[in-house]
Amino acid sequence: MNQDMHFDLVVLGILIAFVVYSLMTRAIDRSLLTLPIIFMCLGYALSEQLRGAAPPDVLHAGKRLLAEITLVLVLFSDASHVQFSQLKQSWRLPFRMLVIGLPLSIGLGTLVTWLISPEGGIAMALLTAAVLTPTDAALGQSVVTSANVPEKLSETINVESGLNDGLVLPFVLFGAILASAGMTDASTDGLAMSAMTQIVLGPLAGIATGWVVARMMDVAQSRRLIVASAEGVVFLAAAFAAYVLASAIGGNGFIAAFVAGMIFGNTYKHNIRFVREFMEGAGLLLTMSAFLMFGALLLPDGLAHASIKTVVISVLFLTVVRVGAIWLSLTGSGLKTREKLFLGWFGPRGLASILFTLVIIDEFDFPNEAELLACVSMTVALSILVHGLSSTPLAKWIGKT
Repeated sequence: MNQDMHFDLVVLGILIAFVVYSLMTRAIDRSLLTLPIIFMCLGYALSEQLRGAAPPDVLHAGKRLLAEITLVLVLFSDASHVQFSQLKQSWRLPFRMLVIGLPLSIGLGTLVTWLISPEGGIAMALLTAAVLTPTDAALGQSVVTSANVPEKLSETINVESGLNDGLVLPFVLFGAILASAGMTDASTDGLAMSAMTQIVLGPLAGIATGWVVARMMDVAQSRRLIVASAEGVVFLAAAFAAYVLASAIGGNGFIAAFVAGMIFGNTYKHNIRFVREFMEGAGLLLTMSAFLMFGALLLPDGLAHASIKTVVISVLFLTVVRVGAIWLSLTGSGLKTREKLFLGWFGPRGLASILFTLVIIDEFDFPNEAELLACVSMTVALSILVHGLSSTPLAKWIGKT
């Protein structure tokens, strides 16, 4: 069998899996299985076939492109759903978790990683902690949508997961630059200025793009100039325009996409349903592809470099680091112990950690790069399994108690 036919058969098999999953979504929702579990396992099972079906450079280019497209859309979409007007009523818990809990998670995670693996240095410890801090509500979707979970808890999880991936980006950027500079013995002259330029100009590009596109959409809606089928095109164009504009002026494109989504969602005066509809359709396809790619191309490499250290770091990030930081951030909030534990536990690691890792590994050279990949792969794989399998039972538990 020639390579072209082999590649076609592998792609056909993946497309059939997408179709079968889509046809069975309602039945799967009633089980303990989740989309990430299914497609991570499928990707891992197809790893050898997929690697043999295409040249390494083609797989690498495709992996990077998929990561960037998915990350831009996820950041823009998540941020666009966070409404400032709604947060006025219930901002205290998400505020505590994001302003206190997020830095605590990064700080505690940096300390844990450095103590267990000091040879990587403090910069690599910071980078590892930053990459593993953002959460992914998609892994515990049954918690967010469950009628058993009190509204204040599900809304808090939803808001936190929607904002923390964007807020953690500056920490990822600083950690990556510092770790890369330390490895190559490069001069750090201008390092702080370069990082600050990306962090300042990125949001400016996002603010400008989000506001302008939202106002244009409002005018088009008010004058009945736009048809419903074109609204998703505007969403796509706005997300990528923010990314491209930021890159053109020296800002960080991912920060720009996140800020643009937030400004767009809070400036646009009409129904923003088209963003949700797009992410439930085409976005679902990207999500399936991303987890399949993780299982096929990242997880095998991560497991190959796994060690006792990386397993310990992964388990601690999912338990002590996350739960401890959230517990401390919620002290004095009036929540009961079980509610603090519930919010602390449901910080699953998923798309953001995978995509951040893919992008920064491609952009920078690090010491102990294999160990970073192993830590991320182990943490995300464990999270996909334990959070996916525990979401429905724990949602029922918190509802009963």
